[in-house]
Amino acid sequence: MKIKELPEIERPYEKLELYGEKSLSNAELLAIIIKNGTKEKTSVEIANEILNLNTNEDRGDLNFLRDISLEELMNLKGIGRVKAIQIKAICELATRMGKPSNYKKVQIKSPNDVARLLMNDLRFEKREIAKVLFLNNKNIVIKILDVAIGSGNFSNLNIRYILSETIKINAPKIILVHNHPSGDPTPSNADFMVTNKLKEAAEILKIELLDHIVIGNMKYKSILR
Repeated sequence: MKIKELPEIERPYEKLELYGEKSLSNAELLAIIIKNGTKEKTSVEIANEILNLNTNEDRGDLNFLRDISLEELMNLKGIGRVKAIQIKAICELATRMGKPSNYKKVQIKSPNDVARLLMNDLRFEKREIAKVLFLNNKNIVIKILDVAIGSGNFSNLNIRYILSETIKINAPKIILVHNHPSGDPTPSNADFMVTNKLKEAAEILKIELLDHIVIGNMKYKSILR
């Protein structure tokens, strides 16, 4: 049966218009992006084929769409280059919508504030990325800077570079943040080692290292709190 042959209340477009977007299933929402089916399958059936590519234990978790490639999508009949690109674009929009629009207005009062600020930015990364938050005396973020990308051992983090950047913008406080692509935020021995080195070097320059936060998948660990 084609989508247009279904009762209006069962068609994704009409259903969203009548009852709102929250009334639609994942497949129906995806079908709206796909728009058209094929002679053999409706857009909802194609959407379900995409959802079946999910290998996660939680079948309702849509985050697998961030990792799936254009080629994998285009291997499905009914998904061409344009539709595959549209799906990936929607995923990136969702990621960006989860980020604060202006981090410079954010005041850090607890490790949870740091996690809220950077969780969506780091939880899906497949590489380890280290960032430094530079704060003023009121713990308001002045700047966020990437200081290492792709290294699996942050004991080799360039502490001199971090502190020189801190001095340049006259920031009295900093917070180090990095992710664990495994999703487990448990700090490693190297994480503790680099925290101690940075803290000791910062104290010499009268700079306060407030914390080192390790980001996992919707979880985080504070090393200094």
